[in-house]
Amino acid sequence: MPTRRGSGFVLLATVFLLALVLGARSVRAEDLPILLQYPLDQTSGVTDAALAVVDPSTSHDGRASLRFDVQKPTTIHLFDTGDLNVENLRLVYQAWLKTKDATGPVYLEMLCRFPGKGEFFSRALDQKIQGTQDWRLQTTPFFLKKGENPDDVKLNLVVEGTGTIWIDAIGLSTGPLQ
Repeated sequence: MPTRRGSGFVLLATVFLLALVLGARSVRAEDLPILLQYPLDQTSGVTDAALAVVDPSTSHDGRASLRFDVQKPTTIHLFDTGDLNVENLRLVYQAWLKTKDATGPVYLEMLCRFPGKGEFFSRALDQKIQGTQDWRLQTTPFFLKKGENPDDVKLNLVVEGTGTIWIDAIGLSTGPLQ
């Protein structure tokens, strides 16, 4: 299960203060306030848990990661957030990925569902990895304007080939729209 930090008011105040302090400077995704974090030392809560193996011997954060031994191209549905009650900000899905013998691109995908409008996606296509790669941080943002509040956010891992993929330190952060 994810852990939530702070109330909506505290979150918005933090985003506002961050925007004021940083001004026009660029904000790195790993420096944004964490809204949700997902522990990966177990598969409970993982939507496609049957595909996941907890791997305590290979981890970016030193605890454990999830390993997927992929035999065909697939989209692995990791987590659903439910209604986050957020709008007018940048929502950023981030995770560390490692691959072994990945025959096709591997990247993060975030689907935001809006009541009466459907699902819209954001993908880390500019950060795809394949082959054998050590840990790399991937991020994909979704820009929510005022009044745009998704009632669910799906966090996925897309594997366009075969191979072994590890994912670690999954988080959902928020930041200013710029």
